[in-house]
Amino acid sequence: MKIASSIRTIAFLGDYLPRKCGIATFTSDLLGAVAARHPQSRCFAVPVNDIEGCYRYPDVVRFEIEEQDLESYRCAADFLNTSNVDVVSVQHEFGIFGGPAGSHLLALLRGLTAPVVTTLHTVLRTPNADQLRVMQGLIARSTRLVVMTERGRNLLQEVYQAPPAKIDLIPHGIPDVPFVAPDCYKRQFGVSGRRVLLTFGLLSPNKGIEHVLNALPDIVAEFPDVVYIVLGATHPNELRSRGDAYRLGLEAIVRENQLENNVIFHNRFVELKELTEFIGAADLYITPYLDEAQITSGTLAYAFGAGKAVISTPYWHAAELLSGQRGVLVPFADPRAIACEVTGLLRDGARRHTMSDNAYKLGRTMVWSETAGRYMRSFEMARRPGVAATRKTAVGVQRTGMAA
Repeated sequence: MKIASSIRTIAFLGDYLPRKCGIATFTSDLLGAVAARHPQSRCFAVPVNDIEGCYRYPDVVRFEIEEQDLESYRCAADFLNTSNVDVVSVQHEFGIFGGPAGSHLLALLRGLTAPVVTTLHTVLRTPNADQLRVMQGLIARSTRLVVMTERGRNLLQEVYQAPPAKIDLIPHGIPDVPFVAPDCYKRQFGVSGRRVLLTFGLLSPNKGIEHVLNALPDIVAEFPDVVYIVLGATHPNELRSRGDAYRLGLEAIVRENQLENNVIFHNRFVELKELTEFIGAADLYITPYLDEAQITSGTLAYAFGAGKAVISTPYWHAAELLSGQRGVLVPFADPRAIACEVTGLLRDGARRHTMSDNAYKLGRTMVWSETAGRYMRSFEMARRPGVAATRKTAVGVQRTGMAA
């Protein structure tokens, strides 16, 4: 549905495809969804580069920031001001902006004249001093703050004293895909007639995939036809710092457990169409992540919204999304618990299908067109005169504090 809005120009600031990371995918999807729902609004992107040279961005990218170059952030602010943007949508994650805890971003925000709506992809319960300072700066300089979970909203208020009226809860967007039986997709991946477990996403040691591999011998003992697909390239940051050690370690576990016929690694970053087909082929989706404080998972949202029965460790996003018989939680780093729940769900088709139905129904409220509408409402609230005046006052106070 295309809906009119008074907002004419929106800049989206964050990583952007073809950079390979979750924030790049999110920013690209959000911009595309807002542009499709509100075609009268001009949308463009301002990404952050983490490599020398640049990525081959699409035409929608109008300015590029060099991650470690402070002056580049100030120039980006000047560019946005001269572009007469109505609102700037910032995707914030620690680690993608330069300076201590990404503090270079604050230099950009200080120079902006347009209201800022900041999406917080991480909200830490115990930030260090630099992280706390940056978060306080973000809160002061953002007209509105977007979180994707109730836990994120609570932490913003309890840990960072963010004003409740400034916070919008908008779930992670997902593709709108039909509810289809897994067998419809299995043949194209060479797994026809097999029970498929899936984990996807960029690989790094905090993903906990080794614990699923160590659970597989017990699973295969009861269901010899099970195949576990691990889809995703090694995270670029992991590859630069430690090479492919994590993936090689996972492959060693497969050999040690004699699981060569039950595990398939797809070492690549796939486009959305193929990704939705991989998800479609799965009987069960597993997120064995090790970090309890993960407040957002795009991979979880995508699989959940496609109507997959999900087994997950109880990180914050999963604990919230999978409640109400919409999935199963297992303790962190516990192969026995994973094996128990996988075999239990493979035995109990009725329970598995109930989870799938519950997930798919809730997922219809999370599709990108719905998410885009919620973001546009947040953008419009940020443009209200009274809100803008409040923002200017807050920025003035913060500047005085920083100067002192």
